[in-house]
Amino acid sequence: MTRLLTLLFAVMLALPAFAHEETKYPHVDWPQDGMFGTYDRASLQRGYQVYKQVCSACHAMKQMSYRNLSDLGYNEDQIKALAAEVQVQDGPDDSGNMFDRPGKPSDHFKAPFPNEKAARAANGGAYPKDLSLMVKAREGHSDYVHALLTGFEDPPAGFKVPAGMYYNKYFEGHLIGMPPPLSADGLVSYADGTVATKDQMARDVTEFLSWASEPELETRKKMGLQILIFLGIFAVVMYFVKNKSGKA
Repeated sequence: MTRLLTLLFAVMLALPAFAHEETKYPHVDWPQDGMFGTYDRASLQRGYQVYKQVCSACHAMKQMSYRNLSDLGYNEDQIKALAAEVQVQDGPDDSGNMFDRPGKPSDHFKAPFPNEKAARAANGGAYPKDLSLMVKAREGHSDYVHALLTGFEDPPAGFKVPAGMYYNKYFEGHLIGMPPPLSADGLVSYADGTVATKDQMARDVTEFLSWASEPELETRKKMGLQILIFLGIFAVVMYFVKNKSGKA
């Protein structure tokens, strides 16, 4: 019995050494944080540009339509032009054939692959995640996505990276099948003239994906503020009513 208790005690002492080390993501002060925070429209547009020119080669955003880009500050003509940049399969026509046509604002973002098997075949068996809800779905949210995009680096001495894998200091286990998407400065040429450093591109595309995950955030905050103002006014009115009733 004494030996059993000694063994159990030794195991309990050893448990912390095997405990999972929680990954800490660097915190970024996002413009939408806080009660009065709102999305940065200029950053959203730059982030969409990064997604379109870099991320959309592998990752779909099935929940998003081109008409949703009006929330980013694009006007109707700009949205029509952006949608028309892609060819969308439609049909069948009167002859029963499918055909390609320029995209319309009502179309969903065009997926890079026709199906999951094609996506896996093009990515060494890995299936690129849909990014529509990525920020909301991951613990750490915006900080996680930004950290993941900026966490690619050479592995420490002695750390083995198998062929087809990459080292990322913020990814769980540090091995990820996705190559560094923002591998160099200047991958995109921003329309507003902003210098496209790796960190700037990571911030902008994360801002865009944050909006995609929670486009109703600003409306919800506005409604919450209105409710607080109403409750504040109601409390003041009730205070004076009660005070007047007490004097009567």
